[in-house]
Amino acid sequence: MANITNIPAPRVPFIDERTGLISREWFRFLNNQFTLTGSGTTATSIADLEVGQALSPDTDDVTAVLQSEIQALQIAPTQYEPNPVNYGQFYDTTTQTAAAINTAYAMKFNTSSSRYGVYVDPANNTHIKVTRPAIYNMQFSLQLDKTSGGTGLFYVWGRINGVDIPDSASQVRIQGNNAEIFVAANLFVSMSNGDYFQLMWSVDDTSVQILSTAAAAPVPAIPSVILTMTQVYI
Repeated sequence: MANITNIPAPRVPFIDERTGLISREWFRFLNNQFTLTGSGTTATSIADLEVGQALSPDTDDVTAVLQSEIQALQIAPTQYEPNPVNYGQFYDTTTQTAAAINTAYAMKFNTSSSRYGVYVDPANNTHIKVTRPAIYNMQFSLQLDKTSGGTGLFYVWGRINGVDIPDSASQVRIQGNNAEIFVAANLFVSMSNGDYFQLMWSVDDTSVQILSTAAAAPVPAIPSVILTMTQVYI
């Protein structure tokens, strides 16, 4: 017996672009289905064609089944809850000074205001550590001051595990007695478990310092350094 269904290939469009009507292949397919099911004269009932439990003519039963199916469709998919990102904010409430010029010093942090997965090493308050390997955005702000006249240079850069981060340094020129300057910058750093980050600094004049100022109404206290670190990529 010949196959009279002539199911069109998936690539055949349902609508013929030339005529705007149903395509010939799809018309033949649908017409053959109509013929195979008796051309409207078959004695097959809708109940015979049902898949699953037959519907009772009782209205309450029909309603119950429909409501059950609707509720099943309304079940929300499982919500994805990502792990919280690591973050930390740290600052220091003391004025930090350099004992010698052209010498690298690591900035100290004596306070953590908020953190998750990022912390100051209890054994070394210049080390910022993380609990998850990731890329982190490290941002810092400094309050610089000069205690004598003349001009001084201040340098700041990042260091990971005791190794300077290439191309991470900035230079600030500060001039005159009590010439406060605010400095801020950020770096993206890649860190793993056990790694530690340090914010380094150096001066060519020891009268340049990182200044901490007590609160004086209406202004709150000014830390010498504020550092935040936020995970941006796993």
